[in-house]
Amino acid sequence: MPRPVSSIPNLGPASEAAFARAGIHSAEEIEALGPDAAYESFLRAGNPPHFIGYYVLVMGLQGRPWNDCQGEEKAALRRRFDAIKARVAARPSSAMIDAKLEAVLDEIGIRPRR
Repeated sequence: MPRPVSSIPNLGPASEAAFARAGIHSAEEIEALGPDAAYESFLRAGNPPHFIGYYVLVMGLQGRPWNDCQGEEKAALRRRFDAIKARVAARPSSAMIDAKLEAVLDEIGIRPRR
């Protein structure tokens, strides 16, 4: 039986739901992809980028607490995060475009708020 995404230290139900939107449904899938490819899929599914969310994932896959990341290690992870965001921005997915369109429609009041 596959382990849920939330079995990775530092990840909970919100992360599990966000990764599910990316088609990733188990901890084993994230482990096989690695943190960078998994996070890129997460972004391509229309989830918003968040540096803390990225390094929490990296720390969790290493079995470390989320707040264990500091100094040069954190700076290096920031560079990796920025590179992932740049790759995704250079080639947006239809899910990303749909998510942005829905946000704009909500903001200007074209449809009722959820």
